[in-house]
Amino acid sequence: MSVCLIYHRRMAELQVLDLETAALVESVCDAIVPGSARVGPSVYIDALMAQMDDDARQAVLGSFATLANGELADHTGTPAFLYARALAIEAFYSDFVAPGVAATGAWEEIDFNTPLATRLAKDWSYLGISG
Repeated sequence: MSVCLIYHRRMAELQVLDLETAALVESVCDAIVPGSARVGPSVYIDALMAQMDDDARQAVLGSFATLANGELADHTGTPAFLYARALAIEAFYSDFVAPGVAATGAWEEIDFNTPLATRLAKDWSYLGISG
């Protein structure tokens, strides 16, 4: 997998990841959940990582780095794949959209519009994300 991603938008404030690693995380997320890079999943995953201890944080970073090397299919079913896949799915299907990103969330894409879901005001401040 190529880990070449060019940002045409300003990244929200990152707490743990540097821009290069954030690009790597987004490219892996997009390979696992096609189209997810448009919502800024690295911002969500970065916020989760900021709340983790060092061992857990290193496990996340290691998982994404492992998946960025070689073909994604070669890693299917491995602990690294399962960990990164869980985070990529959570980042996208929680309907997260990074602050400053002009994109619609996953719920609109999958037509998740139950009466209760349409009334929810999403607040990511519990992750330290504002905007």
